[in-house]
Amino acid sequence: MGAEETVRDLAAQMDIEISGDDPWDIQVHDDRFYRRVLADGSLGLGESYMEEWWDCEDLAEFFCRLFLNGIEQKVTAGLLLPSLAARVLNLQSLRRSPQVARAHYDTTVEHYRSMSDPYITLSCGYWKDADDLDEAQEAKLDLVCRKIGISEADRVLDIGCGFGSFARFAAERYGCSVTGINLSAEQVRVARELADGLPVEIVRCDYRETDCYLGDRPFDKVVSIGMFEHVGHKNYRTYMESVHRVLADGGFFLLHTIGSNVSQAFNDPWYDRYIFPNGMLPSARQVSGAIEGLFVMEDWHNFGPDYARTHQAWYERFDRNWSGSKSDPFYRMWKYFLLSSVGGFKARHKQVWQIVLSKGGVRPRYEPVT
Repeated sequence: MGAEETVRDLAAQMDIEISGDDPWDIQVHDDRFYRRVLADGSLGLGESYMEEWWDCEDLAEFFCRLFLNGIEQKVTAGLLLPSLAARVLNLQSLRRSPQVARAHYDTTVEHYRSMSDPYITLSCGYWKDADDLDEAQEAKLDLVCRKIGISEADRVLDIGCGFGSFARFAAERYGCSVTGINLSAEQVRVARELADGLPVEIVRCDYRETDCYLGDRPFDKVVSIGMFEHVGHKNYRTYMESVHRVLADGGFFLLHTIGSNVSQAFNDPWYDRYIFPNGMLPSARQVSGAIEGLFVMEDWHNFGPDYARTHQAWYERFDRNWSGSKSDPFYRMWKYFLLSSVGGFKARHKQVWQIVLSKGGVRPRYEPVT
């Protein structure tokens, strides 16, 4: 069976037709597409889209259908070397951890500004009672504060603070002091500018460098929102031990992370090259194993479908604010990233978890907040 026939047959199994009339069907402009996808898997699919070898009117639904029909089990091309490297090497070691900051966050500040809310929040919004992205992001930040009972007296640590969205929100609305840590030089610069005048300190360091940010007493509360995806399976226990070291006895830690339905050790090759180098999504088993003997799990909240809506809103703002050619490879890369994520969360291929942990357990019983 030739490459084109093989790809057409595979697409048909996903209820997708090459050159079909439905919005989730793909239109192939370059016949080299077929061999490239078979040879390179997800990397070839993404790169050939960036190079305009194919198009699709509804990318989100296209990816939703791929994930619902188990595309990762059907196409494994290009996965052997990344899988072996991730199992043998610590791709998120202290030396390697700045790579994602340099390759992604340091170079995309203005694009994030163009697509996000006034707080520049780069994680899933909470859409339960929200009508738009701004409301959803404020609701998420407030939800975090309420879940761990942040008060004016608290000293709070924000691990992987991004542009300081949570730090600013918590300091403004709840009056607490916040220390944010981040490896991205550009995000640190912006976060410091936006938090000027608030009881917020932004420190550029790795979460493992606890001496850089601990100070003279432990933190009452710790949060980490959308950073755990960069930690890597070889470092999950070290990460939890670092949080345990800096958190006061009886204190709360809220972990907000994208989650995987299965345990794995490596990133999707296209995402690894173009979006989040050395990243990976944790499974529930990997998280629970990492906290064993350190924390009491008080609450585990999944609102994964909200991230489909968040990514869709991000794409619409990014597309509306883009002033260049829509044939630009960066535009097509960012569109592919955002809309493939919509499809992944619609298909429930990926989850969003907020996990509340306590150091030593809470008495009386912790009451979940939604």
